[in-house]
Amino acid sequence: MAYINMDLKLVEQIAEHYRAILTLIGEDPDREGLVKTPVRAAKALLENTRGYHEDGAAILRSAIFEHDDSQIVIVRDIEFYSLCEHHILPFFGTVSVGYIPDGEIVGLSKLGRIVDSCSRKLQVQERMTTELCDLINANLRNRGVIVVARAQHLCMKMRGVEKQTAETVTMHYCGRFDNIELRNEFLALIAK
Repeated sequence: MAYINMDLKLVEQIAEHYRAILTLIGEDPDREGLVKTPVRAAKALLENTRGYHEDGAAILRSAIFEHDDSQIVIVRDIEFYSLCEHHILPFFGTVSVGYIPDGEIVGLSKLGRIVDSCSRKLQVQERMTTELCDLINANLRNRGVIVVARAQHLCMKMRGVEKQTAETVTMHYCGRFDNIELRNEFLALIAK
């Protein structure tokens, strides 16, 4: 989903900063290949940080339905893209979400949308995982929520330690997922 309400004045303001950055690193922003780069980069930055302008709770609450009898609902491998708040470099991967309904379920697509809402801003994976779990727990009647995120971080791959095969896994849970047997069942169900 593209950033729909892009403020053109804001795009131009950010583009001017990108133009200055290009000059500071030794590039010529008037070079043929770079003339449109500042505006493209500004639009990309706004699109990749659209989570600041989205209300994850409202997204989730827009599709809640009454339902009994599900033991566990899992949506696994929801892809996400984010920007590391320390280096403004991408990190990306998948999120798997599980919850035990307590009389309510949420439309499955809303889980994907709230993953986007939480990830599309300057972020750290640990906080993103916790935010997703807390968001679901606070806005959907449940008996437990669990979120596992797996990601590759370009701040580890293309700078600093340059570890190409490193993957970061984070998990946050509440409610009945305090039970290790239930956590293990969830982890077995999302295993590839």
